[in-house]
Amino acid sequence: MKWVVDKTGRFGWRPYYDQAELDNECEQIVSQFLIKKYSVIRFPLNTDDLSIMIERDTSDLDLFADLSIDGDDVEGTTDFFPHKKPAVKIARELSLDSSRQLRLRTTLAHEYGHVKFHNFLWGMSAAPKPTVNMMKKLSSQRQAMSRLRKKINPQTTNADDQQSMPKLLTAQRTFICTRGLILQAPVSDWMEWQASYACGALLMPLSFVQNMVQTNVPDWNGRDRIPSDSSQTRQLITRVAQFFDVSPDAAQVRLVKTGILDDKITPLG
Repeated sequence: MKWVVDKTGRFGWRPYYDQAELDNECEQIVSQFLIKKYSVIRFPLNTDDLSIMIERDTSDLDLFADLSIDGDDVEGTTDFFPHKKPAVKIARELSLDSSRQLRLRTTLAHEYGHVKFHNFLWGMSAAPKPTVNMMKKLSSQRQAMSRLRKKINPQTTNADDQQSMPKLLTAQRTFICTRGLILQAPVSDWMEWQASYACGALLMPLSFVQNMVQTNVPDWNGRDRIPSDSSQTRQLITRVAQFFDVSPDAAQVRLVKTGILDDKITPLG
């Protein structure tokens, strides 16, 4: 891990992990957990174990949270605090609907990625102070909100605008994860990208994925990408999904991100 300038404005500097670091760390976390609990490493990592891992490193895990206030597509949130472990909330629909169990698993893994790789940024004594860029960004947000409120309600006062600023600052401790960010977040949003990569790395550790690929694609040399239009590709995606108990979409994203498949996404519908 190295430190680079945070262009999002959240911090002055932020951690940069290359993929190998995330893969190694996630595989170590999962392997150590499984060996300690079962004395053997076996997959899939079950959903209860995912929950236990999160509970171990958080102050609270709410699997039945009402996140509708944050948006219809919000499936998980992580709240960071300066004096205690983070808290994770999962949309209750994922826990209550058996048809969404695979989405529940990826959401849990994504939020755990935030917990493991980002909690240290808040430290144990003080939350990160807003940088100049963050303040500029928040000021722009406040001005935009002010214009919108006055358009809706011309009676809005400057005092109302001032009250919104602390809420924006406080919101920087809460990271809201929509369905679109769980598996594939843009590189420009480094916190979400790292969490989405960790999601795949926790559920599908790299060395085990590579062993599966070698078994199912004997002529794979471990370096060149397998063409997405290969006759073996769909079968490979299906087997990885079944072995790790993830969706075909999650399996395909993992295979692409690790350089096993080329980056042409194969329609799976």
